[in-house]
Amino acid sequence: MKDHHLIVVDDHPLFRDALKQILRGSIPGLKISEAGSFDDLTQAIESGTDFDLVLLDLALPGADGLSALIQLRVRYPELPVVVVSASEAPPTVRRCLQLGALGFIPKSLSAERIREAVEAVLDGRVWTPAEIDLDGAEAEEVSELLSRMATLTPQQVRVLAMLSEGLLNKQIAYKLGVSEATVKAHVSAILQKLGVDSRTQAVIAMNKIDSLDPRTADTDS
Repeated sequence: MKDHHLIVVDDHPLFRDALKQILRGSIPGLKISEAGSFDDLTQAIESGTDFDLVLLDLALPGADGLSALIQLRVRYPELPVVVVSASEAPPTVRRCLQLGALGFIPKSLSAERIREAVEAVLDGRVWTPAEIDLDGAEAEEVSELLSRMATLTPQQVRVLAMLSEGLLNKQIAYKLGVSEATVKAHVSAILQKLGVDSRTQAVIAMNKIDSLDPRTADTDS
């Protein structure tokens, strides 16, 4: 059996340690790295480390909600990702799968089932908890937004995430090391691809997708 290398991404050290303990020893040859933020994760990926799987929390500093998953899927489409989350809302699970996640692991699961989930994905299967109903239809507006979001380039996804943080073009340009004119061009392309007319509407669209609160998530129809 091929040795595997996965990375646990969560801003809580205690949870990272617990997850490593659950997985260590249960899968022969498994190597486990960890990251406490989305920036730490991207640095690890860009360093050239060949990860077989990312276990991604959805509440990360600088990339809260689904924005981290969106950025990963756009920037590193070949990298398998499984979402690990405290949320168990069916709309959240469906959105993660539609965005390309290969699995969804609620943090409330037992150690045995977490191991089962990781082993299944490493074996090439998609894994979600059987008790979560995935048959409900996603609201048409959100489904359309998810499809549009998938057309953004990696740099456009970064710009959109920074717009959501309230950064100005000048600040985005500085962070990305590009000119303000380049940022303006990205913003124009983002508005066109998302089918909106302003930066504010683009941020609202991002927030609709990012909403992980079961009370605000789309209801099943």
